Amino acid sequence: MVGIGCIILIREWIKLCNSSFKQTLFGIIYIVISCFCLIQLRLIDNLGYETVLALFLIVWASDTGAFVVGSFFGGKKLAPHISPNKTWSGFFGGILFAILVGLLIALIIKRNTIGAITIMSANIGIISQAGDLLESYVKRLNGKKDSGTLIPGHGGLLDRVDGLLPAATIIWLIGYFLPQKSFLLWV
Repeated sequence: MVGIGCIILIREWIKLCNSSFKQTLFGIIYIVISCFCLIQLRLIDNLGYETVLALFLIVWASDTGAFVVGSFFGGKKLAPHISPNKTWSGFFGGILFAILVGLLIALIIKRNTIGAITIMSANIGIISQAGDLLESYVKRLNGKKDSGTLIPGHGGLLDRVDGLLPAATIIWLIGYFLPQKSFLLWV
C-alpha cells in the first residue's frame, strides 16, 4: 500500500518539477527515503502501528493548528517569499496543537513520560511545518500554485503529506541511532 503511495507521490513530484532534473531527482530520493522510513516505523515489533498512527495524528494536528491559529490571529509572516499566508502565530499554534494531541495520546495509552512526549510532539510539529515550507518552496521555484491535481481543491497529494514525509524520516533516524529505541511512542 505504501509502495503504491510512493509511486503516486513520485509521479506528482515529477509533474511539479518537470523543468529541472536536479529538483526531480531530489524529489524522487526524498520521497523514496521518506516512504522507506515510514515503512520501517510500521514494521517495528509491538509498537509499529501505534507509532505510525501517533505520528499521523500529531502531524495532522500541527497542520490544522497552524491553519486555525494563523487564520484567527494572523500577524507577522513566517516566510512571505516562500508561503505568503503562513504566520508566526500559525507556526506556534501548530506546535501547540501537536503537543496537545501528543499529550492526549499519552493519556489514552497511559504513558508516564509526559516530558518526553511533549518534547517529541513539539519537534514533530516543527519538522512537519518545515516540510510544508519545503514543498511550498519547490512550488514557488516552479511557478506552480498546486503540487498536483490528484486531490482537487487541496493543493495536490504532496500538500497532504508534506509534513508527514520529513517527520517520518526524522523519527525513524532518531530511533535508528538510539540504541534503546525509546522513541517508540515517545516512552
